[in-house]
Amino acid sequence: MAIRVWDYLAEYHQERADLLDAIEKVFRSGNLILGESVDGFEDEFAAYHGMSHCVGVDNGTNAIKLALQAMGVGPGDEVITVSNTAAPTVLAIDAVGARAVFVDVHEEDCLMRVDRVAEVITPRTKAVLPVHLYGQCVDMTALGRLAADHGLLILEDCAQAHGARQHGRLAGTMGDAAAFSFYPTKVLGAYGDGGAVVTADEAIDGSLRRLRYYGMEKVYYVVETPGHNCRLDAVQAEILRRKLTRLDAYIEARRAVARRYAEGLGDILDATGLTLPSVTAGNEHVYYLYVVRHPQRDTIIERLRAYDITLTISYPWPVHTMTGFRRLRYADGSLPVTERLAGEIFSLPMYPSMPRDRQDKVIGALREVLETL
Repeated sequence: MAIRVWDYLAEYHQERADLLDAIEKVFRSGNLILGESVDGFEDEFAAYHGMSHCVGVDNGTNAIKLALQAMGVGPGDEVITVSNTAAPTVLAIDAVGARAVFVDVHEEDCLMRVDRVAEVITPRTKAVLPVHLYGQCVDMTALGRLAADHGLLILEDCAQAHGARQHGRLAGTMGDAAAFSFYPTKVLGAYGDGGAVVTADEAIDGSLRRLRYYGMEKVYYVVETPGHNCRLDAVQAEILRRKLTRLDAYIEARRAVARRYAEGLGDILDATGLTLPSVTAGNEHVYYLYVVRHPQRDTIIERLRAYDITLTISYPWPVHTMTGFRRLRYADGSLPVTERLAGEIFSLPMYPSMPRDRQDKVIGALREVLETL
């Protein structure tokens, strides 16, 4: 019984009839680009968040990129973010000609240290891009106050936080705009690539709609402002409409797996040095990933392969240490917590349809490996 960090097949078999009906609906619609399915998903995803606008795009990277462009971020600007994120967060900043500026993270939850943001603000700082990592939110109350004091924009990276809440507010509703990814592994995942931006700002919405469609708006084939071809696929949009109705159930199933891990591993933490995820006060975690820590992470991962359990690391190399971003001139050791965590974190299998016997196998195998270290 091979166990991977993520597996969609059980969920697919449960939902197959509805998913195939979604595809059939689009194929019979006579409109394969944008149209009713994309419009419907945008309206429903916006309504889920209590927001007035949602613009569907082709992937999460372009959701960040186009949102930054729509917010007026460009060459010469600086965007403050974190380095312990997926590279696309920073690639999107780079793609609009801006410079990423990094702050360190909290050791407990791996989230942006908002109290360090003011230290790196310069006259060129245009926006802050908090990453709601692993399924819970950055301290948006403090960040909102700081951004208001300094006249900065906030773009939330919600790729890993669909449905997460902070003090009752949904991720994606606490900034000027928010970018989402619907990559298949996500809490709300498509069967291919997809992304979206939500906002309450009508001007940002209008700019996004032009940017995702070549820069056209009122007259087809007439470019008003040069844009891109970044439309959300209609088939993926219709699939996402169906899955959106089950989003809260997916989240509860993830939380159940997280509770099972905590119950099965909680009694050995002090003896083994394992650290389980920490939920920050006020946050409601959706457990996109179940990220644990141990100083002998690599040995643990290697030994678990003998049990046919394959684990992953999100992420083993902070962005500022990557060859492609050395030009940002961050020396090794400049983000000490970020760098230390990168050598200790790893993800246990986490997906809503994960059977209980597989959860128990992971717990049992990990206990056995930890006892031999």
